[in-house]
Amino acid sequence: MHVKVIKYADIVTQVKALCLDANWHLPADVLGALKQAHEQEASPLGKNVLDTILENAEIARAKSMALCQDTGMVVVFAEVGQDVHIEGGLLTDAINEGVRQAYDEGYLRKSVVGDPLERVNTGDNTPAVVHVSLVAGDQLRLIVAPKGFGSENMSGLKMLKPAEGVQGVKDFVVETVTKAGGNPCPPIIVGVGIGGTFEKAALLAKRSVLREIGSKHPKPHLAQLEEELLELVNKTGVGPQGFGGTQTALAVFVDTYPTHIAGLPVAVNINCHVARHVEAIL
Repeated sequence: MHVKVIKYADIVTQVKALCLDANWHLPADVLGALKQAHEQEASPLGKNVLDTILENAEIARAKSMALCQDTGMVVVFAEVGQDVHIEGGLLTDAINEGVRQAYDEGYLRKSVVGDPLERVNTGDNTPAVVHVSLVAGDQLRLIVAPKGFGSENMSGLKMLKPAEGVQGVKDFVVETVTKAGGNPCPPIIVGVGIGGTFEKAALLAKRSVLREIGSKHPKPHLAQLEEELLELVNKTGVGPQGFGGTQTALAVFVDTYPTHIAGLPVAVNINCHVARHVEAIL
């Protein structure tokens, strides 16, 4: 059996580079969607806000500066091939060391507190939130998504009754976005996780916000639901930065998982217009 050796130090270097890239450069799909939103926005004030957002992205890119002052808590999805051997240390330790170096050397704000009640800052933006999954093959795929809490705080989860069905899902998504208002810095990306259990639904929602804008769910009924939800969200009138308008969201992404006969868990994870995410394969 072939086993690929990946060195601890290489993971550190890669995570550091991904953290800097994510904080400095707006993803290409998000940039394109923001430009399209600018063209479609009916509100003059909304258009002006989108002008400022696009200008901010260009300044950050040109000067290698943070896109936003909230440089987030780093979320990492690590897909580890079953034929991979990590040499020199633990995967999670390597990820945290990469985060530590990026936030220190890149002059990025350190926003993590070690205990949620005592509230003492860790001083280096660690630990990251790491989700590890074992997959086929001999590669390590790292998806790095620093998450600001203006948007994270506006997310929600509800254990619906099965009888509430699709309409219950739609109502909860729209309710969550409406309550959020301008707090998550719209135009937002909305991730919706349906099914599984309490925690699975949340994970589905968190992962789905990282999909490429413009992509559609392969299942027709879910692709249709995504379109319907995007239309409903944009009819709320929240608009860019909450100042009113027609472009409240750039995309709504839905993902599902089998669930219990007695349950219909629904989670909504909201991403701000910066929507930081970048990935690499080792």
